[in-house]
Amino acid sequence: MGSLEHIERVTDLRTWPGDIPVTHLYTAGLAGERFLRDIKDHGRLLGSRCEACAYTYVPPSIFCPRCFSRLDDWREVGPGGVVAALTAVHLDADGEPLEQPQIIGLIQLDGADSVLVHKVAAGVAPGQRVTAVFKDAAAREGSITDIEQFRPA
Repeated sequence: MGSLEHIERVTDLRTWPGDIPVTHLYTAGLAGERFLRDIKDHGRLLGSRCEACAYTYVPPSIFCPRCFSRLDDWREVGPGGVVAALTAVHLDADGEPLEQPQIIGLIQLDGADSVLVHKVAAGVAPGQRVTAVFKDAAAREGSITDIEQFRPA
């Protein structure tokens, strides 16, 4: 049986350099699928409501992470809301520089208690009212990118 060493400084840790190839497939799940399908088919946003916690989740969930209740109360939220915070993104998902930075906001949609992370139009400021800009119905694919951005209301 191996012995356990007491490490006092992180710099004393032993490492084994190398790479572990990892791939993954992320699915939207039941709630996410319904959320995305409603965007595609109806151009509207849905949230799920926990009556016990008086909290509406967007994106929706099938259970409340606070009290673990099943969430069966689906509600339309937005498409308007308020920008809670903003940041500029300069690199893509692969770490490559973007031609133009993208402005990403935390949007608290009308009727929701949580926030949705999404692109916002240039010049939008925290605290400003915005509204969702959806792709034309024929161009929607059932993806969060079916919302092109949030622009000033």
